[in-house]
Amino acid sequence: MRQNAQQMDKVLAAIKAAGIAERDVQTSGVSLNPQYRYADNEAPKITGYQASNTVSLKVRDIAKLGKVRDGLAAQGANQINGPSLEIDQPEPVYDEARLAALKKAQARAQTYAKSLGLQVRRIVSISENAGGGYRPMPMMRAMAAGAAMDKATPVAPGESTVSVNLDVVFELGR
Repeated sequence: MRQNAQQMDKVLAAIKAAGIAERDVQTSGVSLNPQYRYADNEAPKITGYQASNTVSLKVRDIAKLGKVRDGLAAQGANQINGPSLEIDQPEPVYDEARLAALKKAQARAQTYAKSLGLQVRRIVSISENAGGGYRPMPMMRAMAAGAAMDKATPVAPGESTVSVNLDVVFELGR
């Protein structure tokens, strides 16, 4: 565990040097597991222990992400997973999608009413279904290679799509 703690000190120093705020760094797992040797007709024997420390980061500046990942690998992080890309503050974007969905529902109700010679009187109910997510999750794994890198690992965030599904019931009448 001591060796793991020393290695994690280096990794955490690299995180701090990369400008990642303390609020964006969270230990998400610590474990110590025995390693066994298995031989024919013998009971398993403990040959050592494997220590693991998992830290989750939130990198708010996507332009820094490749450099952060490379810095972690250079300091001994031997499993780097992610990124998991997401919208930082999704509610305003979801609200915009809700308004667009409602306008679309109203336009369809008008079309149906007009085709039947009726008018839309009122909205009877609106319910929101759990819509599509907003997180494309390309998963990458990097093993520390020990080789110096001249250029930061490129990360392409692409676009995120937000969707909202509304069930809207309208009352139609004359």
